[in-house]
Amino acid sequence: MQYMLMCCINEARWTKLPDSERGRIMDAYGKLVQELKQNGQLLAGAQLNQTSTAITVRKKDGKPLIVDGPFAETKEQFGGYHVVECKDQDEAISLALRIPTLAAGGTIEVRPVLRAE
Repeated sequence: MQYMLMCCINEARWTKLPDSERGRIMDAYGKLVQELKQNGQLLAGAQLNQTSTAITVRKKDGKPLIVDGPFAETKEQFGGYHVVECKDQDEAISLALRIPTLAAGGTIEVRPVLRAE
């Protein structure tokens, strides 16, 4: 079964971390991604640019409404994702618990993928 691990973190808190700490976390992240690729569990994934680069697209009264910024005002921002193959939800949660940004205050939303395009 496929699961999406949606990675969120407070961007302001992340940028306040010392460069050495961010580097350590991202090195650990790289190792985890390589492991998941090698064992065939990682199907897709990407790190996203900061929310300051986001554009939100909506329709209001049938007309396009395009605004700068993220889709919602939150304390944490969506920073990246992983689509993984797991035998069940417990295994997906186990992988989510290994994501290094958790130690820096990040959160991971684990959600089953219903249909891959």
